[in-house]
Amino acid sequence: MSKKKIVLAYSGGLDTSFCVKYLTRDKDYEVHAVTVDTGGFREKEIQEIRKKALQLGAKSFKLIDAVPAYYRQCIRYMVFGNVLRNNTYPLSVSAERVFQALEIAKYARLIGADTVAHGSTGAGNDQVRFDLIFNVLGENLKIITPIRDLQLSRADEIEYLKKQGIEWSWEKARYSINQGLWGTSVGGAETLTSSQALPEDAYPTQLSQTDTKTISLYFEKGELKGINDELFASAVDAIRCLQKLAAPYAIGRDIHVGDTIIGIKGRVGFEAAAPLIIIKAHHLLEKHVLSKWQQYWKEQLANWYGMLLHEGQYLEPVMRNIETFLEDTQKSVTGTVWVKLLPYTFQLQGIESTNDLMNSKFGEYGEMNKAWSGDDVKGFTKILANQMKIYSEVHSSKVD
Repeated sequence: MSKKKIVLAYSGGLDTSFCVKYLTRDKDYEVHAVTVDTGGFREKEIQEIRKKALQLGAKSFKLIDAVPAYYRQCIRYMVFGNVLRNNTYPLSVSAERVFQALEIAKYARLIGADTVAHGSTGAGNDQVRFDLIFNVLGENLKIITPIRDLQLSRADEIEYLKKQGIEWSWEKARYSINQGLWGTSVGGAETLTSSQALPEDAYPTQLSQTDTKTISLYFEKGELKGINDELFASAVDAIRCLQKLAAPYAIGRDIHVGDTIIGIKGRVGFEAAAPLIIIKAHHLLEKHVLSKWQQYWKEQLANWYGMLLHEGQYLEPVMRNIETFLEDTQKSVTGTVWVKLLPYTFQLQGIESTNDLMNSKFGEYGEMNKAWSGDDVKGFTKILANQMKIYSEVHSSKVD
């Protein structure tokens, strides 16, 4: 009888490496290891991950490039909505996990597997994100999570692998790094506290550029299409170019404090030079080209979009409704934004757009009114005051 197929979301780390050996040896599964690239792997790393998976006993290894879909179906909406979790975090890892799970579920259907596995523990958000996607799209897929189910420590996993003749170095790095197209998360002993900051050397990109530089970002219907007069074939290429320009300034570092899906508070450090610059530059352009109420309702819906995405609810139908609204608001968000890069920070300099509503022919703020008279304003403010005046007079007699 042939072995049952199982598709494992494989990163090459200790947890998923344990899963390969455990599922093949102890559970007699035919393991198909799948690494989903959301913008964080180099070719050399992929080759090493492939080698490890096969040596551990995986029947096959598959690399899936999810970057184009990740951008088209998610990142651009986060830009349209200027999404920052708790006004801080660009959802670097949250969104990645959703798209990794989507690809795993799709691949399981493709090869006829009725079981999937991932290496999440029982203490974080990722377990929920993976499980939610698998439950919705999996068509009764069975989900196995060895680390969570067996409540294993790192020491337990290493001891098990050693007994199976796997003597690789599993020395835990001082900091846990997760890199992707939309930012890099950094976790360590300091982020487990409420008071300590991450030290300089915790961040994977060190300060190497100290001369200030002003760059121009060109947006077309809300998407970054050009940098310094160079137009790119794709927004993904533009993001990578901006990251290369800005990262040496050590821009985009911060620590996010938030509520996890499972109800506890958590802290995580991150560096996201390109995402933060893009979101802030895009937001400035919108201030010039969108109406007051467009901006207001965008902010409300985008906040919900980010929260639901963070909690793994990407497949909730309302997300498609919000995306439709966000995209519709971008029709006039075309123009250039100038940004000055400095060590550890950046400054928005200004914008230029044919859709700029700050048009001097109507008036110059604090200077000159051209489209109305003083008498117009007197009448306007008199009517505007009516509701408050009536309320004040009715209730004034009730004040002691």
